[in-house]
Amino acid sequence: MSVSTDDLFGGGSAPTVELDPEGTGQAPGTEAAPPKEPGTGLRGHRLIWLVAGVAVLSLLAGILVSRLIVSPAQAAADAEAPAAGLITVPVETKVIANDVTLRGDVKYDDAVQVKVETADLGGPAVVTGQVPTVGAELGQVSVALEVSGRPVVVLPGDLPAYRTLRVGVSGPDVSQLKASLAAVGIDPGKVDSNVYDASTAAAVDKLYAAVGYPSPASDEEARAGVESATQGVKDAEANLDATQGALAAAKGGATDVEKLQADNAVRAAERALATAEAEGGDVAGAQDELRLARAQRAEVDKPKDVAEQSAAVTTAKRQLEDAKKALSEARSATLTALPASEVLFLASLPRRVDEVLVERGATISGPVMAVSGAALVIEASAAASDAELLQPGAKATFVLPDDSEATATVVSVEARKAEAEGKGGSGGDSGSGTAKGARFTVALTPDALTPEQVTLLQGSNVRLTIPVSSTAGEVLAVPLAALTAGPGGESRVEVVRGDAKASTAKDRDTELVAVQTGLAAGGFVEIVSSDGSLEVGDKVVVGK
Repeated sequence: MSVSTDDLFGGGSAPTVELDPEGTGQAPGTEAAPPKEPGTGLRGHRLIWLVAGVAVLSLLAGILVSRLIVSPAQAAADAEAPAAGLITVPVETKVIANDVTLRGDVKYDDAVQVKVETADLGGPAVVTGQVPTVGAELGQVSVALEVSGRPVVVLPGDLPAYRTLRVGVSGPDVSQLKASLAAVGIDPGKVDSNVYDASTAAAVDKLYAAVGYPSPASDEEARAGVESATQGVKDAEANLDATQGALAAAKGGATDVEKLQADNAVRAAERALATAEAEGGDVAGAQDELRLARAQRAEVDKPKDVAEQSAAVTTAKRQLEDAKKALSEARSATLTALPASEVLFLASLPRRVDEVLVERGATISGPVMAVSGAALVIEASAAASDAELLQPGAKATFVLPDDSEATATVVSVEARKAEAEGKGGSGGDSGSGTAKGARFTVALTPDALTPEQVTLLQGSNVRLTIPVSSTAGEVLAVPLAALTAGPGGESRVEVVRGDAKASTAKDRDTELVAVQTGLAAGGFVEIVSSDGSLEVGDKVVVGK
């Protein structure tokens, strides 16, 4: 066998090397070479293999370079734009729902700072006990705090206590007190009356008994007034008795003695007249004495004038009535009053204590605690466009910190106060009175949470999803990009009836189909074809 260098190097004039097929080590037609030294034959074979390897590598390099080098003609052909096609998507069925998404802070509702009215104490308002702990619950007829040894009793109501209520005063604060007492099961008397009367005082006595404290004691001046008024009644009663006795005596006429004396005088005159007539005495004088005696006797039988005695009795009765009225007023002054410092009206009971601002032994100089509603609320802020879609009663979903899902109910949607009053300049909706870009506060209450979930939620911020509209089940839907407007303003879609990727318009035949649109959300819109020619899977054009 012979190997040419042309085979190894691709041509050239290199000499041909012939190999001895018989293995003699001598090429045909040549003389035998002198014997070689050991190892020189192995080096010859290595040279041949090295040359062969270099040739193979050169061949591979040539192939790679030929692939990387692009001819001008090929580059121009590659730069040509591909044949135009249509971008399509299939018609599909799905439920389309429009949601409002908000972020809300979780807190206890209606947080307020609590103040105790201490003006009527007459001295330092020192906290002496009943200091609540954070998380404690204030309910009806509970003691919020003890100040100067007296309780501050919690009652339901919106109007804060601002004066001591006692018998005789009237006003809206008395009406609130009566309504509050009735709400906690204590009868205050006439609930529709705004007057603090004895029945109200008796009800307040029951209130103090319910919380385990004695009723407030009346002052020394009031007790002295009762004693004085009581003596006045006694004196008036004695005077009346005297005048009534005099009147009775006057109305009774002459006594038996007076009548007997008058009778005796008449008989004596009669005897004197008889003697004068018999003895020739002064008959005329005796007759005059008899007429006088008889006139006096007749006068004794006439009733006496009692006008003076009657007037005295009338005056005595009036004085007694005045004394009794004074006693009643004095006693009323000693009936139980309700000091403003001993009652705390709070709306929406029970309340939760969020912060305690005083401690035992401290003197009150400001708010004593911060409280909130006992129920959690979620308070979110919404733009006007979102707020218009929300109504009380709407349901929202949110994710708890433990990744479980919960629901909440919208309870109110209210414009923020400043914006509701039109603050913020012009550009607002003149009908609604809110400025452009106004914000609304959306309040929600979580549904059915466990105590552990309540603890997790408190103070967190959650993402709320509130469905505001949805299709009734699955409907035909296409992306909004598939809709175009017809010459009459009608909505339509372009439906591919041929090959959407064909290079010629003939092979990618399309049809414009008029559609009626429904709810749009999430980039999709509900459609109904006018002739019913659209079906699930039909390809509609969204771009070219």
